[in-house]
Amino acid sequence: MNEKILIVDDDVNICELLRLYLSKEGYSPVIVNDGLAAVESVQTLRPALVLLDVMLPKLDGWQVCRKIRQLGDTPIIMISAKGETFDKILGLELGADDYIVKPFEAKEVVARIKAVLRRVSTPAADQPKEVNYENLSINITNYELKVRGKHVDAPPKELELLFHLASNPNRVFTRDQLLDEVWGFDYYGDSRTVDVHIKRLREKLEGVSDKWELKTVWSVGYKFEAK
Repeated sequence: MNEKILIVDDDVNICELLRLYLSKEGYSPVIVNDGLAAVESVQTLRPALVLLDVMLPKLDGWQVCRKIRQLGDTPIIMISAKGETFDKILGLELGADDYIVKPFEAKEVVARIKAVLRRVSTPAADQPKEVNYENLSINITNYELKVRGKHVDAPPKELELLFHLASNPNRVFTRDQLLDEVWGFDYYGDSRTVDVHIKRLREKLEGVSDKWELKTVWSVGYKFEAK
């Protein structure tokens, strides 16, 4: 295996606990204790995944998450004592792949890491890599969203959610289905996460075309309606 896992936390005890468990599982853990070192390490080490604490010196976890996402699509699992729904949604909105609340079981962290790495490494040869509609192009290979031919910034989860819905036009998905199928593992959070992502997508796509629409199906969920 020998995949590098970057552990970013200023708590020495937590870092050592995670290092022991990850080493036992065959990973190569690398530890840094502040936000600036985290960003530099992502650039130089190119880890398979980042375990990222929120409360960090120099740069906090939110800032680090943004910067990592600007650099690429390295998977991120945020670990924090901040367990409010708002904090979880913020982390996922910024591009984190999962969010774990302290205190945690190290075995659960390892299981989450395996789930995320499975999801990002599983080839989907039978799946289309790009979906196109009038004034809309969603490319999941290079994570590019184009609206009226112009590139529009979208966090990975927003783009994956839109791609999933647009790849299945007129099919209704419940929030729980979308969490499971887009996030790719059992998400231990609030289904309102989907609502937040849909809201952000609608802001980006408002008035773009009358041929399709991100539509709410009341009391059920959402669909990409192609007219």
